[in-house]
Amino acid sequence: MVINSQSRWATRLVTLVLWALAAASLAWWGLRLWGGASSTSVGTTPSVAAPAAAADPAAVARLLGAAAPTATAAPVAASRFVLLGVMASPSSRGAALIAVDGKPGRAFRVGSRVDEGLVLEAVEPRKARLAQATGAGETMVLEMPASRK
Repeated sequence: MVINSQSRWATRLVTLVLWALAAASLAWWGLRLWGGASSTSVGTTPSVAAPAAAADPAAVARLLGAAAPTATAAPVAASRFVLLGVMASPSSRGAALIAVDGKPGRAFRVGSRVDEGLVLEAVEPRKARLAQATGAGETMVLEMPASRK
């Protein structure tokens, strides 16, 4: 008996298409029955979309990395520095151990640059003064935290 190989492949292809249509129909009816009604029927009121909330421009700017306003920069700058230790000498050649931005403390000599535009101006027992490198502006006084006994 001779079997035509082309008719075998045609039968397989037709069977595959029929099963795909049956699966698609089953999925459509399943979504229609259990997925909720997507279209409105007669006698029901269509749902109204809620208005979009207005975005706060300042919050969006902070989210995208914008710098904080300069009016609040001065108090923030003072909180960036923590005085951990002082080595004061009568000859005004002392040093201070200062932590910047929560990093481990580093030793700075009087006159050395502590941060962008700030230099260590002077050290006293339990205090250190930071001044602007340009000489203009106010000085910032750092005090050591109270010792725990």
